Amino acid sequence: MSREGLLVIVCGPSGVGKGTILSALKERNGNIRYSISATTRSPRQGEEDGVNYFFKTREEFEEMIKNDELIEWDEYCGNFYGTPRSYVEQTIKQGYDVILEITVEGALNIKKKYPDCVSIFLLPPSFAELRRRIVGRGTESDEIITKRLEAARKEIEQVDKYDYVVINDYVEKTADSLNYILHSEKLKYTRNTDVLQRIGMKD
Repeated sequence: MSREGLLVIVCGPSGVGKGTILSALKERNGNIRYSISATTRSPRQGEEDGVNYFFKTREEFEEMIKNDELIEWDEYCGNFYGTPRSYVEQTIKQGYDVILEITVEGALNIKKKYPDCVSIFLLPPSFAELRRRIVGRGTESDEIITKRLEAARKEIEQVDKYDYVVINDYVEKTADSLNYILHSEKLKYTRNTDVLQRIGMKD
């Protein structure tokens, strides 16, 4: 593959279904690679280190920050989250589209460093449905659920800073929408000036 891939940010409040949507997207698009985030939060049931996240102690995470090993990091509900630099940049150069599932603040930091990235914000059909999904997971205390809902309200206020907004009402439809976005992005004029030069349509 001669052309670089896309750097794609997918954000949304906790409970909106980002993981489910991205799994369905990967089934539709074989050129996608996921960046695995580092975090200091504890693993949930079924999560594996190096598969879902790189689970770190606070000391280990702070060392990664000190060594500039993260392209972004953020503290969310008392835990650190960050994106390792080396994997992301190497994979894009190989021509793959790298998907980052990160916090809203982390996404805004990446947009400053990589202005050519594609940013997508996932919204729930309603706030009541978002609460139902978070409570239904049964993995967090009432205190954490309250914090996540408060954070969600603040995150949704940032939606105007993203390139695309997609409501996650039905998994299949939402995954299709994300796939259409990626294909459309690759047809943009600004991403195809090298092709036009090769065929003699641009000096």
